[in-house]
Amino acid sequence: MPAEWSEHEGCLMAWPTREDLWEGVLDAVKKEYAEVAQAIGRFEPVTMVAPPGFGDDARTWCGDGVQVVEIPLDDSWFRDSAPLFVLDGQGRRAGVDFRFNAWGRKHAPYDSDDRVSGLLLEHLGVERIGSDMILEGGAITVDGEGTLITTEQCLLHPNRNPGMTREEIEGELKARLGVEKVIWLPYGGLLDTETDGHVDGVCAFAAPGKVVVSLPDDPQHPDYARMRANRAVLEVSTDARGRALEIVDLPQTVFAEVAGVRVEVSYLNYYVANGGVVVPVAGAPEDAAALEVLAGAYPGRDVVGVVAPVVAWGGGGVHCITQQVPVGV
Repeated sequence: MPAEWSEHEGCLMAWPTREDLWEGVLDAVKKEYAEVAQAIGRFEPVTMVAPPGFGDDARTWCGDGVQVVEIPLDDSWFRDSAPLFVLDGQGRRAGVDFRFNAWGRKHAPYDSDDRVSGLLLEHLGVERIGSDMILEGGAITVDGEGTLITTEQCLLHPNRNPGMTREEIEGELKARLGVEKVIWLPYGGLLDTETDGHVDGVCAFAAPGKVVVSLPDDPQHPDYARMRANRAVLEVSTDARGRALEIVDLPQTVFAEVAGVRVEVSYLNYYVANGGVVVPVAGAPEDAAALEVLAGAYPGRDVVGVVAPVVAWGGGGVHCITQQVPVGV
């Protein structure tokens, strides 16, 4: 599996339509999804997948710069339900179709989201590699050189793969994604009850041997101690090539209020595009310093903030609603 900073053919997103999940903020989240798509579209082509009958709605919000296709789906978190793309030694591309159960059967129905990965691969004309293991893309980060980081809180949760041991889960990751080493962090976010602690709220590879880590500087933050425990694991870890890890701390945190609920907008939940990094922000004073940290972690890329508190209210960020398609044959 190539790293997220590798060259992309484009980006996949899914259009939000479920009124039962978005309640009174559906139009607000459509606006944020469209603005994320437009921001990424400055760097690479974006394909928005909409349920049948909702294509025109997506086109109206997103504009002409975003391609829209209609494929059956339930929800709009493509980091987790879309395929994970891999390349072989000759650059030939395939998509791994892991199973999806709506983060431990938290939402129903989810049968269309379980099938959408295979349908997308058929639409794109990309070879499908099947796996019976339940895995969401937000649960992993890879360096493209054989190293994968995940959290025990998520991948070992009994609502995912209760019949598999830790060793069996690690073996499947290695077999399907071509990784050689798995680094297990103990914690995801304490407030991340929706995904049970995805790693894309914790850390992300920024380059081979370099990891950006969420490290709240407020001692009252619920993850203050937990993220330091994760960092301690990374400090003594080496990657698949035997390198010690350079750690970039991202201390800024910000909260926003949406529909009467206080939610955290995670700066760590960003998307790396061709030549850019698209970051969820809150329109708050803390945004500028966080964007500066990420600009230092990704030199040569244009770091762009998109205000996305409603996406955070739904349980995610920019990374959660996107999936890169690497260039391949």
